[in-house]
Amino acid sequence: MTRFSPSPVTAVLGPTNTGKTHLAIERMCAHSSGLIGFPLRLLAREVYDRVVKIKGPHEVALVTGEERIVPPGARWFLSTAESMPLDKGRDFAFVAIDEAQLGAHPERGHVFTDRVLNARGRDETMILGSEAMAPMIRALVPDAEIIGRPRFSTLSYAGIKKLSRLPPRSAIVAFSAEEVYAVAEMLRRFRGGAAVVMGALSPATRNAQVAMYQAGEVDYLVATDAIGMGLNMDVEHVAFASLHKYDGARRRRLTLAEMAQIAGRAGRHQRDGTFGSVAGHHDAQFTDEEIERIEQHSFPPLKSLFWRESRLRFDSLGTLIADLERLPSSPVLKPAPEAIDLAVLRRLADDSQVATSVRGTAAVRRFWSVCSLPDFQHRGAEHHANFVAQLWQHLGQGLGHIPVDFIARKIADLDSVQGDVEKLGARIAAIRTWAYVAQRRDWLADPAEMAGRAREVEERLSDALHRALAQRFVDRRTAVLLRGLGGDASLLPVTLEEGDAICVDGEPIGHLNGFAFVVDAQARLADRKLLVAAADRHLPGLLARRARDLIADGPKALAIGADDKGRPAMFWRGQRIG
Repeated sequence: MTRFSPSPVTAVLGPTNTGKTHLAIERMCAHSSGLIGFPLRLLAREVYDRVVKIKGPHEVALVTGEERIVPPGARWFLSTAESMPLDKGRDFAFVAIDEAQLGAHPERGHVFTDRVLNARGRDETMILGSEAMAPMIRALVPDAEIIGRPRFSTLSYAGIKKLSRLPPRSAIVAFSAEEVYAVAEMLRRFRGGAAVVMGALSPATRNAQVAMYQAGEVDYLVATDAIGMGLNMDVEHVAFASLHKYDGARRRRLTLAEMAQIAGRAGRHQRDGTFGSVAGHHDAQFTDEEIERIEQHSFPPLKSLFWRESRLRFDSLGTLIADLERLPSSPVLKPAPEAIDLAVLRRLADDSQVATSVRGTAAVRRFWSVCSLPDFQHRGAEHHANFVAQLWQHLGQGLGHIPVDFIARKIADLDSVQGDVEKLGARIAAIRTWAYVAQRRDWLADPAEMAGRAREVEERLSDALHRALAQRFVDRRTAVLLRGLGGDASLLPVTLEEGDAICVDGEPIGHLNGFAFVVDAQARLADRKLLVAAADRHLPGLLARRARDLIADGPKALAIGADDKGRPAMFWRGQRIG
């Protein structure tokens, strides 16, 4: 089941914020070539950008399902675990797999287990993961040296807090897009807004949202559990809006390891962090045992990993299915639940019209590659099987490639930046499908052209989604009022600008009408108290300056007339002052 490799294997295990990924990057860059597999496209992209700064853009490659940046002669590769180029005849001096404990994940676990068993570097191999992986490493890779790494900083429980009372630089974690949006909307009302990070976002949208948070434009980040997979942000407190998630089969409570992985994002390097719950969410409360275990980084060891045969035979569809159904021989491995690629394969193998078109080793191999297309839109096996069958009509029964006009039309149909956050998110999920298809050079007559088009559409959609998220979930004026002041808005800089506008830190909050302060009519009622407090401390100085201007103008500058209600009034510079 494992492939013999004479090179040393090191398992670097420990909680979050131990520098495991940083160590792997250093080791890879010290070799003549290298490959690291990550759990997220976002994380692969983040590390790719870091390595490019070290080695230069012509030496570094990024390989994910939807994105390929592979310069000729590239020697250092950053990839998602599923897309690691291990079967392309490449020979890497260094190979690492990150977050190896995901071998216990029901949906993707078999991929990570296969990498732990079979991904090897010529000179050095590194397995990164949680301490809970130690028994699995001993059982499956007995020759590996296990090195434990302590956390750089302290992680402590900070209790249950109202959303409106969360400290600045907090990340609030929820487990569905609906929950994320609901929390972000409340933060907009209470604290001026939040950045949003979800695994379904494109790298461009995610980076724009994080940049907004990192720059201090907002002090809060709302995220799914994607935040737990090593994404680096300056988070001081992690608050759980829920401790339950839907895992594709059922709604369940997070495992202790999952809680710790997410909570551990609080604090960075040697800066301590805290975690806790959001008040009012009954399913977000930790038990005393969970708190103690998370603070002490003490988690139950994994007893098994999911496995699926990766050395497949392509003699026929029946042989391929039999290989994918094969049971593991090791007692610590258990068969993976049916993934969507196998579910699609079964459905289409039962379709006589499709099955008769899949004859011979080359056709079976190609058909399996089409069945392996990820279901980015999460529409389920039946819908996805229909889509795969449509692609196979072109690839296996037609000209052998997807017609240019067909894929160009599909990409063009998604090239619209109109709509709300949900519609833009759905289009991004759809364009990810065509970006994946366009990366398959054996599927398209002109892959470079179509990949470029898909990338441009995704970039436009990403920019639009970032703007939509900021518009929906960020009230910059309220954020300015509260930023860094602990709620004491009276300390903010207030200026009188052209047109008698009064601005707080550059944001208009109202105007002077004569000697009266008028709050901006666009301000929500919840903001008015803050706006008045911000202006109140500074108004005496502004009004004194205005009084000096009135005295300087003299009596001739005054006019007597009637106001808009016909009452006698005195005017100065066109404004009623008495």
